[in-house]
Amino acid sequence: MKTDTTPPASVADIERDVEARSAVLKKELGLFDLVLTQVVFVVGTFWVGWAAKIGHEQNVFWILAIVTFYLPLAAAVIFLVRLMPLEGGLYQWSKLAFNDFVAFMVGWNLWVFAISILAGTGLVVTTSISYAIGPSAEWLRGSSKLIILISIILVSAMVIAATRGLALGKWVHNVGGLVHMTTFAILILLPLVAISQVLPGEYQPFALQFPTFSAYNINVASKLALGGLTGFEYIAILAGETRAPGRNIGRSVVISTPIIALMFILGTSSVLAFVPRDRIDVIGPIPQVLSIGFQSVGWVGTIGSIAILGITVRTIALMSIYFAGNTRLPMVAGWDRLLPAWFSRLHPKYKTPINSILFVGAVTLVLGVLSLAGVHAQEAFQLIDNAGGVFYALTYLVLFAIPLFGMKALDVKAPWWLKIACASGFIVTLIYIRFAIVPITEVGSALSFALKVIGTVLIANAVGVAIYVLRKRK
Repeated sequence: MKTDTTPPASVADIERDVEARSAVLKKELGLFDLVLTQVVFVVGTFWVGWAAKIGHEQNVFWILAIVTFYLPLAAAVIFLVRLMPLEGGLYQWSKLAFNDFVAFMVGWNLWVFAISILAGTGLVVTTSISYAIGPSAEWLRGSSKLIILISIILVSAMVIAATRGLALGKWVHNVGGLVHMTTFAILILLPLVAISQVLPGEYQPFALQFPTFSAYNINVASKLALGGLTGFEYIAILAGETRAPGRNIGRSVVISTPIIALMFILGTSSVLAFVPRDRIDVIGPIPQVLSIGFQSVGWVGTIGSIAILGITVRTIALMSIYFAGNTRLPMVAGWDRLLPAWFSRLHPKYKTPINSILFVGAVTLVLGVLSLAGVHAQEAFQLIDNAGGVFYALTYLVLFAIPLFGMKALDVKAPWWLKIACASGFIVTLIYIRFAIVPITEVGSALSFALKVIGTVLIANAVGVAIYVLRKRK
């Protein structure tokens, strides 16, 4: 198998070409939009549930994840987006620093990762709705037919919104960001309101307990880093549709970093205050806590239901962001003729990649239906998330490798502190990949689970390599 590993002949020429192609795209995103989008994208609702499974050691593990991965990621993204503010983000950075084969595989893994997350949309939204309605709707979480129906409705709506472009999409993201922060504020304040109903000493938001470095705890901690604290680079995919991307994307990272860290740490403490570690719902921990918390203070159920529905709004906004980014990756690969030009065709009015949008929508639905075949909801969710996490982690290995090994091609020297930070992020990413085949919650067969994750990753990447080789031969 032969692949082209020749570095770009002229970085400046490639940058000018990408900028010229991006000129036709509408510049819809400003700093305010980017900050809210970062919050929606990075602050996942289920990571506070997984962090709560390690008890009060969670604060130390969150801090370790922030120092060893989160801050290095922020530094790397700010450095790279200022150096190369190009539509396609990490895809373009990889192409300029290494070669188009690395870039294509980065784009492929990012694309497959986002598809795997999008496929779980119906499951997550259905879980939130069931908690909002109450105990009588618990059956919804186990109804595959209903989950599939909700998935069809949501994906259809995302296709329509993506076709209209970020002029509409950014408002979905902004509303989702504001609602998400409001919901987290309720989650964080709820233990203070219900303190008399909480077991004495259980609510300790700033407790620092020396961590136990067991295999289970390291597994969870790696997921906090590579799951909960990732996403800064994803927004850079839309750099060509952002006003002053080199400045505003970097500033959005700086502004959102402390907000996101506090939301995660304090939100996890609230989960621990209301739910025993062995009873946490990893699909919907926040709806679970809000449901229990509002019942404990005797408030009207409607108030709790509205707060829980806020999670649903955020989930829809998050899926919209994933969907938007995932339709741009085939578009930029089409610019390089690594995919058919069909993927790069723009809607005549809205200037969005219409063919790519329809293709992503169809694949999302198919994978969502297949993921529910023959397994329970919790196992299906974890299988999708772990396999998707490995795809994402592979792209992070490349991202951190750029400041470490790819600066020569760019004729730029990375500062020493950035190299140290990227080395730390690279090591944490490897640890995550090692533990991605190990389930956190109980599954039918741990070996079967591991083989499914490994097989999914290997087959998907083999398909990516085959597509690349066929396109290069043409």
